[in-house]
Amino acid sequence: MKGPSRRLFLQFSGLAVLLTACAPRTGTGAGVEELTALGRRWREVTLGAGLFDPAREPYRARLARLGAAARLHRDAMTLTGRSLWPDLPFPSLGATPSRLRAMARAYALPGTGLTAEPGLGSAVATGIEHYVRHVYAADARQTGNWWDWQIGAPRALLDAAVLAGPHLTGGRNAALCEAVDNFVPPDRLDDYAGNSTGANRVDLCTVTLLRAIAGADPGRAALAVSALSPVFRYVTEGDGFYRDGSFIQHGSVPYQGGYGAVALTGLATLAAVLRGTPWEIADPAFHNVLDAVDRSFAPFVHDGACLDLVRGRGVARRPYGDHARGREIAAAILLLAETAPAADRARWRGMVKGWAARDTAKPMLRAAEGDPAFHARLAAVLRDETTPAAPEPSGHRLFPMSARAVHRRPGWCAALSMASSRVARYEHGNGENPRGWHTGAGMLYWWGGGDQYSDSFWPTVDPYRLPGTTVSTLRLPDGAGGAWGDTRPPADWVGGVTDGAYAAVGQHLYGLESALEAFKSWFFLDDAVVCLGAGITSRDGVPVETVVDNRRTGAALTVDAVAGRAHLDGHGGYVLPPGQPLRTLRETRTAGGASRSYATIWLDHGVDPDAAGYVYHLMPGANLAATRARAADPGWARVLANTSAQQGIAVTSLGITAACFWAGGRAGDLAASDPCAVLVRDLGDGTATVTVADPRCVLDGLTVTWDHPVAGIVNPHPLLASARTGARLTLVFGRLADRAGASHTVTVRLA
Repeated sequence: MKGPSRRLFLQFSGLAVLLTACAPRTGTGAGVEELTALGRRWREVTLGAGLFDPAREPYRARLARLGAAARLHRDAMTLTGRSLWPDLPFPSLGATPSRLRAMARAYALPGTGLTAEPGLGSAVATGIEHYVRHVYAADARQTGNWWDWQIGAPRALLDAAVLAGPHLTGGRNAALCEAVDNFVPPDRLDDYAGNSTGANRVDLCTVTLLRAIAGADPGRAALAVSALSPVFRYVTEGDGFYRDGSFIQHGSVPYQGGYGAVALTGLATLAAVLRGTPWEIADPAFHNVLDAVDRSFAPFVHDGACLDLVRGRGVARRPYGDHARGREIAAAILLLAETAPAADRARWRGMVKGWAARDTAKPMLRAAEGDPAFHARLAAVLRDETTPAAPEPSGHRLFPMSARAVHRRPGWCAALSMASSRVARYEHGNGENPRGWHTGAGMLYWWGGGDQYSDSFWPTVDPYRLPGTTVSTLRLPDGAGGAWGDTRPPADWVGGVTDGAYAAVGQHLYGLESALEAFKSWFFLDDAVVCLGAGITSRDGVPVETVVDNRRTGAALTVDAVAGRAHLDGHGGYVLPPGQPLRTLRETRTAGGASRSYATIWLDHGVDPDAAGYVYHLMPGANLAATRARAADPGWARVLANTSAQQGIAVTSLGITAACFWAGGRAGDLAASDPCAVLVRDLGDGTATVTVADPRCVLDGLTVTWDHPVAGIVNPHPLLASARTGARLTLVFGRLADRAGASHTVTVRLA
């Protein structure tokens, strides 16, 4: 691979000139050498300098296109009091700074045809100077979205300034520093609150670090690093990372696939840039960020795509946005791996390699060509024969603090999005996702191969018939409920219990701007999800429906209501009690220039139902024969209870008995003193596990009884206060209230 050009050497030798020009008036130049090195490191990390050969494809063509675009921008630049380019009128807070940064990237990257070209560097400097004078000025007033002024514009401008450093000398750079100080002063990082939390805090710290590099300010660099520390700490409410793997932004929106990805990318970048410098991240709590890769992000990436239930309003932006976010997460993980312990590094590289191998809809390596640094890192992993591609994991992950669940089995994956007193029904804002009303009403996503939700699903699907949901068909206005996730229902019992392989998950459902109330439970098993609904009541004067499924497909749908089954060719099967009314619809829906075919299956509970209910099994990937066989075996999953007090099932072949207790009482062989979730599994080796959880997070104590002979306790839990064995097992647990809805397991020896 070719080394850096002489022009690049001169460029970054000249960076000290830029730093000195904007040094604090009281400074003595101390720290300039380290900050110059930090600027070089910023370029190396963010541009991938040294990772790829610019003369080889696909880099050669991509870099040439970047250079050609930069040349056009340079030649079209027309300085007026209203704009830099005629096609980007004032104030253009996003597009103009981004265009200047793109030009600076062409200046800094090798192989663009304009590498270290003085005319381009001068144009970037002139553009920044003009923009700071007329738009992003020290005396300008912030209007519109705060993010543009405090994060978007300053980051792009500072990034461009650092990349084109030798050309921003004297007053030009000083004016930029002064303008940034106006909108992002040091005291902006004093309080970890408001819009200075989570991903926003990481972005603000990144802006502060770039300002430190551009302004030769070691103290500000130290501030940028120290102000990151609150992001590393686990939170129990509001924005940030939770111990159960949840990540929340905007106070109530699960957001690993949006703000969370931004936070991970920013933290990975800063860790790499700061490594080996006086400002290297040394906070021990940074280990929580490393843990978040496996706990918070990996569970929500399936075959390279980030699941939509943690993408907030971003689901409505563009087709295949889930794959774009998956790539962003993969890129951040590979970068973070460079500063991680060896075991983490090896595991993460294998995981990303597996994602890339399975992402056939939008092949990851090809899609990564627009980001040379990520492409080079990914290509290296894919070439590395010592790194095996990790398969999709199998098991269940429950996130009670964000009302989310993800279940994986060989050949399929399912995910559930709910809403609670802590978690928004949906998020809309900036005109995005105004009809996401029911995504938190128990939407059950599932993948059995293919990209069901990637290709224009969101603009074309009927928003009143999202799969798995129970909804009032009352028409809602766009943006019903508050914006930015201010749509939380009053439900406290939302969550469930899992032993890591299986799960019982429940939601006390309240309709959005509706009188609807219901109790919904999902039991996640090996080849099926058993879905129960009870207490479905409404007074809206319109029908209430439970959407068994709504698949974006033109595949053949066969229904046999007498036998209690339906099958969607190439997708899966559905089993219902014989004679349970089942409605179907085949339609083509068009929106935003896209037309897509849908097969919809739903249960009609009628107008203003009173304590209606349902039972059905979803069998992802099942063929017609398997669906028929399950329908012919009604005792495979026995319903122990399906009321507004308890919902439970028993599956003898799996040794499973599980229940969601909305109130204390009994469900088959299980009884509980208080509302809770319980999952018992006979392991087939003479032992069984009893797993309990307190989804409401309020219990000072809980007594669970299992009517089954038990000889003794094998593995007690620290929260287990007492136990009685014999013909019946009685477990008395201590305080569960402060356990954030987590699951707790006791292992017993069967008699």
